[in-house]
Amino acid sequence: MLGEYRIEGRRASEIAASVERAVGAGELQPGEVLPPLRELAVYLEVNPNTVASAYRTLRDRGVIETAGRRGSRVRPRPASTSREALRVEAPPGVREVSDGNPDPALLPSLEGALAEAAARSARRPTLYGAPAVDDDLEALARAAFVRDGVPEAPIAVTSGSLDAIERVLAVHLRPGDTVAVEDPGWGSLLDLIPALGLRPAPVAVDDEGPVPERLARVLQEGARAVVITDRAQNPTGAVVGRARATELRGLLADHPDVLLVEDDHGHGIVDVPLHPLSGVTDHWVLVRSTAKAYGPDLRLAVLTGDAVTLDRVRGRQRLGPGWVSHLLQDTVAHLWRTSAIDPKRVAGAYDRRRDALIRCLAERGVRSRGRSGMNVWVPVPDETGAVARLLHSGWAVAPGARFRMQSPPGIRITVSGLTDDDIGPVADAVAAATGVGEARRYE
Repeated sequence: MLGEYRIEGRRASEIAASVERAVGAGELQPGEVLPPLRELAVYLEVNPNTVASAYRTLRDRGVIETAGRRGSRVRPRPASTSREALRVEAPPGVREVSDGNPDPALLPSLEGALAEAAARSARRPTLYGAPAVDDDLEALARAAFVRDGVPEAPIAVTSGSLDAIERVLAVHLRPGDTVAVEDPGWGSLLDLIPALGLRPAPVAVDDEGPVPERLARVLQEGARAVVITDRAQNPTGAVVGRARATELRGLLADHPDVLLVEDDHGHGIVDVPLHPLSGVTDHWVLVRSTAKAYGPDLRLAVLTGDAVTLDRVRGRQRLGPGWVSHLLQDTVAHLWRTSAIDPKRVAGAYDRRRDALIRCLAERGVRSRGRSGMNVWVPVPDETGAVARLLHSGWAVAPGARFRMQSPPGIRITVSGLTDDDIGPVADAVAAATGVGEARRYE
């Protein structure tokens, strides 16, 4: 049971460090069962409580998972291994359609906004003791939330949506708590949850968002929080419509103590209405990032939510970074105030490419999904083989393993870099790679 690797240590911290080193070095493989608590205690000649403490530390760090009588084992993909590692590097001559980046041509120029922010800083520098949120940005964000039917509530600013979600989960949950997550879903979030010592519980997603029956089951099993993407769900493009929102709100109303986190991933790049779930539970937040519509390097997100949650988030933020740079806040406020992008135009550009690819795939007998946003999800029988064959054909796609827990295999194709002339060849390559049909030749 102790296997080839010999766990060492007399203290709980030493035992935990020994296991973590072995996992990092590959000497303990994903899925490998650890010794039963009492057996390891006898071997190390320590109190069983010491081993129990070490295992608890490892579980909280996302290194191992404990499954009752089945014992403790190394997580299938330890938290120390980012899902970003599950990617295909595009060699010279291979087109990159896997990265999830927006089309640079659809991003606004930042020159004027940055210049105004710098000039404002020169006139009135931000010093210690200043409010964490710029008044102008707060007013613009609150007005936009209210227009979309989100309850009027406090505002906070974080360094992107993942930073916001991490802070919200951290102020409410404890290691070992369960979080309901979309499956397939955002790979970075699926990394974050076990890294916080939390347990992700997969919820199947269809074109309307989380499947209510699956979410109900996870909530009944004791999930303490749920994360839902309202629009342009990554990687499937799902959109929570009016009917599904009503169904989900009714479901969540029966669990008022559950923390609800909504990620409006498609803000600024979709032309479909938001149907928020916010306010139906005691604790909730809705997050909007500037990354997709205004550029990933702005690293700014606004969130709103119940007063207790926002107060905790802002209080903890004060003890860390303090605030998000007012230069960035002023830049985003300028972009919003001057309508630097036309969401309908941006959404239309992505819609045309995405819909054209889905249509071409369907003509070749390939099923795919993508109601909104910049990604198309293609279920495949052999994920590894499909990715390899597409790479050989000149296209680097994202392997579905980056986004999946229990859902079937698939690949994600980002359409933001595709031209009209690319659509047919991509569809041909996918059809050939998945064994669905003969590739067509284009002159």
